[in-house]
Amino acid sequence: MQETKLVRIQKYISDKGVMSRRAAEREIELGNITVNGSVAKLGDKIDPSSDILLWNEEPICEQNKKYYILLNKPTGYITSMEDGFGRKTVTELVKDIPCRIYPAGRLDLSSEGALIMTNDGDFANSVIHPSFVHEKIYHIYAFGKVTKEQVSLLSEMRDLDGVKISQVGVRILRLYENHTILEFKLNEGKNRQIRRMCEKVDIKIMQLKRISIGKVHIGNLSSGEWRYLTSEEIKSFGRK
Repeated sequence: MQETKLVRIQKYISDKGVMSRRAAEREIELGNITVNGSVAKLGDKIDPSSDILLWNEEPICEQNKKYYILLNKPTGYITSMEDGFGRKTVTELVKDIPCRIYPAGRLDLSSEGALIMTNDGDFANSVIHPSFVHEKIYHIYAFGKVTKEQVSLLSEMRDLDGVKISQVGVRILRLYENHTILEFKLNEGKNRQIRRMCEKVDIKIMQLKRISIGKVHIGNLSSGEWRYLTSEEIKSFGRK
């Protein structure tokens, strides 16, 4: 008799191309995944041949076609699949994609710009996992005139609220009478890192926009619009 092979729920969901393992773990913790009618717990395993797995009361189906897109996320949208507080989610902007895709990374509610979305769990992992280094470029519109001293402090910052951070490339792009445009280059990023760094040196942000992720650039893509990644852009994240 052949032994039943059990698999962790988050791995099963990721293998189906529905979302990344990390995203699946969040959905489990939120109570959005059920197995045979019972709410799943983190660490649970299933028998794919017999167990009935539902996500938000819908079956988790095989998604054979892989989608890789770049969204120019507007402000006012959260990078989650759903929200219990009635806020707008980025999924509302990609409804014309014929399957569920999810963000490979995050931008906070007040931030905008480049956001990669996909239904390929392995690809999402290659975009967001710290072991893969993909430079991200941000343009920051700050109130007032930012000084060279403030820029130096940002560039030299290696500790943020007790947590070590890698060097961030910071330079002034434009200096105006009432505002300054800064460029930040990060190889890794902590939660709200740029905003927190700016707070430390008394820089007040009025706009934060991610311009690029690795070799994927926002270009002339309008706010709220999306495009497919090119084959070369996909390959740049280590995918064939």
